[in-house]
Amino acid sequence: MSPPPGAAAARDPGPGPSGPLPGGPAAGPDGQRRCPWSVASADYLAYHDQEWGRPVRDDAGLFERLCLEAFQSGLSWLTILRKRENFRAAFRGFDIDLVAGFGAADVARLLADASIVRNRAKIAAAIRNARAAQRLPRGLADLVWRYAGGQAAPPVTLADVPAWTPGSKALARELKSQGFGFIGPVTAYATMQACGLVNDHLAACCRRDLGLTGDAA
Repeated sequence: MSPPPGAAAARDPGPGPSGPLPGGPAAGPDGQRRCPWSVASADYLAYHDQEWGRPVRDDAGLFERLCLEAFQSGLSWLTILRKRENFRAAFRGFDIDLVAGFGAADVARLLADASIVRNRAKIAAAIRNARAAQRLPRGLADLVWRYAGGQAAPPVTLADVPAWTPGSKALARELKSQGFGFIGPVTAYATMQACGLVNDHLAACCRRDLGLTGDAA
């Protein structure tokens, strides 16, 4: 999963780098400074402190986050975060082989499941992407992690955090060439942020220097 990424109008106005919380870090309930989006709610705080930016190197974990990023498009990230366990149950733990085997009955089941986001195009993309992931000779994680790093310096304020980068554009292009859908540079970058391929914790954030990624100092 990603941070709530940064395309302003289409993304979460809370945590997104281009949302209405510009500036430097903000104090959390313990007084420590964090990325300002993280203090907007307890759910965001836990996600920021415990997960966002930590390396995800397994195929299932990366597949889950790509799927959730696609489902989040046009919605609040908080909506997806709070429905995450429902998504995991509905999509069989985001097991790539199981999702790749979904058929018409599964699509009908998912469209009738009010506990998730019921969007036919996004459901179809998740199934399509599972099948595309199956075909990758070295796996999804191997492909995605080729695009890690590339940052010149840590961001000081949210204004320094991009919505996408040349690396995320290249990753999106590569995934599309392999048959993936519902993936663009912004969604790809949000996944990179969430999964530790880049370190977009602000320079003064208390979670910045916890070895989240070896690619960004």
